[in-house]
Order: sequence, then structure tokens, then C-alpha cells
Amino acid sequence: MKRLFVACSMAWALGQALAAQAPSQQTAAPPLIVSPEVHADRTVTFRFRDPNAKEVLLAREGDKRAPMTRDESGVWSITTAPLEPDYYGYTFVAAGVSLVDPANPALLKPNLRSLSNMVHVPGPSSLLWETNDVPHGEVHHHVYKSDVVGDDRDYYVYTPPGYDPKWKHGYPVLYLFHGFSDDASAWTAVGRANVILDNLIAQGKAKPMLLVMPLGYGVPDIVKPGNPGLGDSETRDRNYAKFRDALLLEVIPQIQKSYNVSKDRNARAIAGLSMGGAESLYIGLNAIDKFSYIGSFSAGGSVDTERMFSLLDAKANAQIHLLWIACGTDDRLIEPNRKFREFLTSKGVRHEAVETPGAHVWMVWRRNLAAFAPLLFQSSGT
Repeated sequence: MKRLFVACSMAWALGQALAAQAPSQQTAAPPLIVSPEVHADRTVTFRFRDPNAKEVLLAREGDKRAPMTRDESGVWSITTAPLEPDYYGYTFVAAGVSLVDPANPALLKPNLRSLSNMVHVPGPSSLLWETNDVPHGEVHHHVYKSDVVGDDRDYYVYTPPGYDPKWKHGYPVLYLFHGFSDDASAWTAVGRANVILDNLIAQGKAKPMLLVMPLGYGVPDIVKPGNPGLGDSETRDRNYAKFRDALLLEVIPQIQKSYNVSKDRNARAIAGLSMGGAESLYIGLNAIDKFSYIGSFSAGGSVDTERMFSLLDAKANAQIHLLWIACGTDDRLIEPNRKFREFLTSKGVRHEAVETPGAHVWMVWRRNLAAFAPLLFQSSGT
């Protein structure tokens, strides 16, 4: 028995020695890649590993798709020209499929139809979407059961630095809407709305105010992949009407109950981007007894102007402190926005037309908010 034990031990040791000399059957993990890499000259290198792909494109917000180059290890890369300081959304496209950047999980861009990433090209502190050493407000997330829509939905609330729940005057409120396919977090997660307001308030350029950012769908199915979305007029009109009812009957009463806000219409504003811009015009111009400031950024989601604004006339000028309509000159929606402004002019309704460089992108809408917010509540005594 002792000799058997020794023999077995020697056999095990020999087996271990032979195994140690044999080449490893395991494949070493490929080295990690850095993507995106922002350089000192504001150029950005994007990298994506896919050895089997025949072509990979970079799809970057505000630019055309650009082909990437493959190296011997199967890593595709591209370096941009210098970019203006900002936050840019992007994806990789391989075999016609948009893919997120697995090397950049920290900056995901939320969306209900497709995820993408963001890259931050830092800029000077004078840019209002850059985080600065100033007092910061807070962002609160609320979820409630909507009887109007019949679902569980959410909204976000920004309270300004030094928010005082017992301040005798009550704070003014801007109700701020996202675009089609975005979710309720879009204006904070992507638009940097809370950072913009922090900086404006610290500089004395904007009144301390609350931002309320609700989920902008009255018909939730409208955003589901495969549905026609805003292209179906009956669903679109029902979506706007239900969203209006949820805002007026549920969200605003909840805000007035939970936060120290003024109930004076002179201290209430409404604005939005793209679909949210159309919603702000539709709701605001048909409820001027509730909103005295109305803003639209690149309004989209076509509406029947004559029907939806049939009661609008020059009498509205006495109640609207500001009707601010902005769009980028490279935006596909610039002509519909111009036609809507012509409609307002034909009705004798005063408005401020704002056209800036840029397409249908967040880089335009951040600047829109930065320009619009300082104009609010300046004549209302708030």
C-alpha cells in the first residue's frame, strides 16, 4: 500500500511538471482599448474592436457617418478634426447595426428607441454646461400612477441652490419637455439643464427657479419601435392631448403640493425641444391663462396649425410676456418653424424669432436653454 501511494504521488507530480511545460490552451484576453480619447488639441480618437467586421462607421451627433480604419489586431479607429467644446452623442455602425461603445459605459445617452454614448470635449468655465465651482441645485426623481394615461410615469424636478421650502413668495417654474424617443431624464442626463441653471443663477443672469421635466408621452405606445410614431396624425393628436391633460391635471398639482412654487401664471413658463417644442406651443398657446412664457426649440411633430390654434389672435399679446421660437438653420425643421412664425404674424401674435447655426442636435438645444432661461420672470415681480 505504501509503494502504491508513492507511485501515485510520483505520477501526479510528473503530470503536473509535463502540464507546466505544455503550451497553454487558454487564449489571453485582448488588451483594453481607450475610447473615446480626447486630445489636448480637441481632436478625439474613437476605437472599436471587431476583428470580423468588414466595415465600421462612426456616427457622431452633428456630423455625417465616417469610415473607420482597421489595424492588424482588429481594432477600428478614427480621429476627428478639432471639435468645439461640448457633449457629443455617438455610436458605431457595423453591418448596418448601431452599437454602443463598450469602452465608454460611463457616458451613456438614454433613449427609449436606441442607446448611444457621449463624449465630452471640455471647454472653458464660461460655457454654461460645464460644471463649475458654484452652488449647485438638486435634481429629484418622482414616480406616480397616472389616471389620465393609465401607466406609472416619472418626472424630474430641479430645485435651485439655496431652495427654501418656506420662502414666502414661492418660486417660479419652467416646465421643460424632451423630444421624441427621449425619456424624462433627457434634459438633465444629456441637456445639462441643471448645470446650465446652476451657472446662470450663480452669475446673476437667471432668477432662481424650478425646472420640472415630465415624461412627454400621452400615448406611451407611440414611441415603441415599429410604431409609426408622430407620423400617424390621429395617434399624434391623441398623444398631445393626453400629455396636456397629464401635465395640467396631475403634474402641476403635484408640484404645487410638494414644492414651494408660485401659483401665479406670471411665474409659470413652458418650453421644449422637437416634439416637446410642439407640445409647449400646443399647450401654452391654448392655455395662456396658465402660462405667461412660452418657448420652442426646433419644434417638430407636425401639427394642424389652423385647427390646433384656431382661437389664437392678437388678444393673446396682453397675456404672453414672451413667445420665443428658435431653430437651427441647418435643421430639417427650419422651414416648418418659419411657416409657423408666418402664421403667428398673420394672427397678429408677437413673438421672438431665433435662428442659430446648427442642426437637430443637443448642441443647439443646450444653447437655446442658456439663452431662454435668463429671459424668464424678469417682468413678473418674482
